[in-house]
Amino acid sequence: MRIVVSGGGTGGHIYPALALIEQLKARNLADEVLYVGTSRGLESKIVPQAGIPFKTLELQGFKRKLTLENFKTIRLFLKSVREAKTMLRNFKPDVVLGTGGYVSGAIVYAAAKLHIPTVIHEQNSVAGVTNRFLSRYVDKIVIAFPEVASAFPQQKVVLAGNPRAQQVANLVPNDRLAEFGLDPKKRTLLIFGGSRGAPKMNQAAVSAFPAFEGQDFQVLFVTGRIHYQQLADQVAVPANVKMVPYVDDMPAILPDINLIIGRAGATSIAEITALGIPAVLIPSPNVTGNHQLINAQSLVRGGAAELIEETKIDASFGQRIVTLMNSEQKLNAMSAAAKELGTPDAADQLIQVLESVMK
Repeated sequence: MRIVVSGGGTGGHIYPALALIEQLKARNLADEVLYVGTSRGLESKIVPQAGIPFKTLELQGFKRKLTLENFKTIRLFLKSVREAKTMLRNFKPDVVLGTGGYVSGAIVYAAAKLHIPTVIHEQNSVAGVTNRFLSRYVDKIVIAFPEVASAFPQQKVVLAGNPRAQQVANLVPNDRLAEFGLDPKKRTLLIFGGSRGAPKMNQAAVSAFPAFEGQDFQVLFVTGRIHYQQLADQVAVPANVKMVPYVDDMPAILPDINLIIGRAGATSIAEITALGIPAVLIPSPNVTGNHQLINAQSLVRGGAAELIEETKIDASFGQRIVTLMNSEQKLNAMSAAAKELGTPDAADQLIQVLESVMK
């Protein structure tokens, strides 16, 4: 197939798109691929590095307050739709996929107006503004959380998971933890607040050090690069805790993790459910629609995770984690529940939807 893919702004929009493209190539289904993003977004670095043809449109998001800047946003959108139509006429795609971010709004809308088959993918449990707008125009809407189905026309919705899950589903235990001075055979807790780190999660982890010390498990604590040095200068780290600023290729270590404390972004949840990793989720409160909280609640209902809101972290945090780490029966049950919620063939399911709209 000839496919145009668009998603930008955050990794949550970009990585599912890349996972889908990777699977298309693995199955020899991608005759030609074009990725459309913005020149300022994260995609402008990530996509070209992946060797995928990349073109840009100039857009910006709406301001939440009434402002003259929103008139510029509308003008840029209309201009980008015209440019997108030219782009599409030249490329002649069989199908166009949008994975979120305002850049996907212009290219998917343009495709729909040109009667090119269109699909959007919503990774979160709360629908993004762009996908809500596009839902009335596209042929199919693929979702990863059943909770978001009610935001869209029901006849268009397909529950198929997040393609990122399929990228990690076949990973197996390995010796990567040895790179951090840890024992790959020992039970391991991972604390990870995202690539930039999360100050309140870091504080919670440090406060738990006394509870972790002397336990029969090890801890890999990823602080985020901008927070590492300050913590390293101020904190005494127990012998069974390894504190690092960042982990390249984080998914590679996940098969050796027994419990993860982390955020509740769509990509993280796709990965941990695909691998069946129990989780204590601390959602970021600084996201649109508080969608990480709702993402986390979905896993809690399924028995795959425990939820602690940032504002409710207290002195019992460390002991709560120790108790969970030492409860093999509880962790096994959470692991099984996580696998039940996972979609290890999500990319293939999305491909099936793409093929269906092309017929």
